Amino acid sequence: MRHIERVIGDIGATHLISVLNSHLMPSTPAEIAPDHHLKLAVGDHPDADGGSRHPFSEQVDALICFAQDWQGSSPVLIHCFSGLSRSTATAYILLCALNPNTPETLIAHQLRQASDTASPNRIMVAIADRSLKRAGKMAAALDAIGSGSPAAEGNPFLLSTAFDARISEVQEKISHRIHDIALD
Repeated sequence: MRHIERVIGDIGATHLISVLNSHLMPSTPAEIAPDHHLKLAVGDHPDADGGSRHPFSEQVDALICFAQDWQGSSPVLIHCFSGLSRSTATAYILLCALNPNTPETLIAHQLRQASDTASPNRIMVAIADRSLKRAGKMAAALDAIGSGSPAAEGNPFLLSTAFDARISEVQEKISHRIHDIALD
């Protein structure tokens, strides 16, 4: 959270997603248009209120709409208080929303490669999984990469929003292996 202005300048971010308790929500930096700043008032460990929708549901729905409007058109900075749980969940959800045909495991592995401390908020991910109709695969992919290394604060990291080339590359490798096995 303390690196916002520096990182915006470093990456040329035109969009900002702040995922914080409401009393910690920052004002929109001068470099970001107000309508390009999504403010998600989300505590890290909320309890459900007993209703049919979790308190995070509206925020996760707003995130998915933001992702669909943004479409990866320019750099976005996502931050929470410590850079470990809410922001990494937001990044994972954003990538899953932008890449509906990409296996969740590929997205989760990219997240882990970018940050060894990423521990995405499971409640946010479960809500997004239902909204995106991923059939529990988002949580399963996070189980596969495991919890992040313990840390008080995460380091800023970059993720690509494009997976099509990587999927083609993996599929090509698999088809070559199948072909090689068939020749044996």
